[in-house]
Amino acid sequence: MTATPFAQNTLDPAVEILSSPRPLVIGHRGCGAVAPENTIPSFKLALTAGADLVELDYHHTKDGVPVVIHDFTLDRTTDAKRFWGGSRLKVADRTADELCALDAGGWFSSHYAGARLPTLVEALEVIQAQGMALIERKGGHPATILRLIREKGWVNRLIVQSFDWEYLSAFHALEPRQVLGALGPPRTLADGRQATKLSGALSGRWIDELEKTGARIAVWSKAVSRKSVRLTHELGFKVWVYTVNDSAPANRLLDRGVDGIITDNAA
Repeated sequence: MTATPFAQNTLDPAVEILSSPRPLVIGHRGCGAVAPENTIPSFKLALTAGADLVELDYHHTKDGVPVVIHDFTLDRTTDAKRFWGGSRLKVADRTADELCALDAGGWFSSHYAGARLPTLVEALEVIQAQGMALIERKGGHPATILRLIREKGWVNRLIVQSFDWEYLSAFHALEPRQVLGALGPPRTLADGRQATKLSGALSGRWIDELEKTGARIAVWSKAVSRKSVRLTHELGFKVWVYTVNDSAPANRLLDRGVDGIITDNAA
């Protein structure tokens, strides 16, 4: 393993935020503890709470539009069943116009009934106006999202992450400047191998693989130790941990030296 120092370019907000002297607070799907996840109200609450970054997920619709939703299916967080019947209704089987007409808030609370699935552009415009987005790619080629963020002037004004390390490697090849987060444990390594033989805990072997992606952040489950965080830091990477909603585990992870906490309640 060789050290991979961060680029020293203070004009890039995504690079600057990695140099924060304090741990970062990252709003998971917005502020999912108090508002319907991955909706505009949820993102606005996370920003109001002072989240350093606001995380969201996206999938592609039938007509190729990135829409903000976590699941591959619509059942859990929309009223799609009421419209179309059946179950396991797929995001990819419907157009953006069809999806954005669904109610994505009523399942959480009647107070949020009528909240819609935003397109990725709509969500990012809200978040980027006041803060910084952390985009989790759930599907689609890196060229699609890269074209969008280039057109909007958002390269390195936000951060992109994925569990698919092959995707990250391809993204890095297209735009080496963009700060990327490698979610782990991953499903697919940078060279396309399935990551089935490594344990889930952050370790030197994982960091060896992470280096191949071009990512600068290990975004991991709670399976991190003081030793693994120290090793990751020595090699020039940051460590963020998901999803932490209680103060006791948060404090234990902070004591281990993690650089960011992803939480459903940014406040």
